[in-house]
Amino acid sequence: MDASWWENRYQTGDMPWDQGAAHPGLLAWLSAHAPVSGLRVLVPGCGLGHDARAWAAAGAHVTALDLAPTALATAQRLPDSDCINWLQGSIFQPPSHLHGTVDLVFEHTCFCAIDPAHRADYVRGVRACLAPGGRLLAIFYLNPGRDQGPPFGVSRDELNRLFRGKFTQIEVTAPARTFPGREDREELRLYAVT
Repeated sequence: MDASWWENRYQTGDMPWDQGAAHPGLLAWLSAHAPVSGLRVLVPGCGLGHDARAWAAAGAHVTALDLAPTALATAQRLPDSDCINWLQGSIFQPPSHLHGTVDLVFEHTCFCAIDPAHRADYVRGVRACLAPGGRLLAIFYLNPGRDQGPPFGVSRDELNRLFRGKFTQIEVTAPARTFPGREDREELRLYAVT
């Protein structure tokens, strides 16, 4: 599942993960934690940018990163996209100008799309982007109900193992709201850089 695989999915419109809106749990979190004005936020695997636009609408300075140029081109044509910095690239090797500059990384459906063998690379990439005191806010899709992905299954034990020592866990809870069918299948986690 390299960049061309994802690009093909966007070109053919085969995007079952796209719900056409920002994650309801993110919207609830933003409402409870406002203001976020001025916060430098990175959204890896941004797809059509629904979550990125929610952060921008709340006042954050947003960089949206995705492998697929068609995803980014489509996202930029949607309303309220002009204030977001859209970048083509990989969280495994984030652009060097992002290193140490991000206040918060927001994760939603990028991690579960990654082959489990490469998830440690994701953690390293996120860590590289975060500034001192930076945070990772994630809505992890724990149980996609599939043996083969994407999405690939994610376990709490795997999350604990991968993030231990690199991040300090601040909060773990179920998202306040979610998309229909994902009830009891997601976990919201907030981490700080260790």
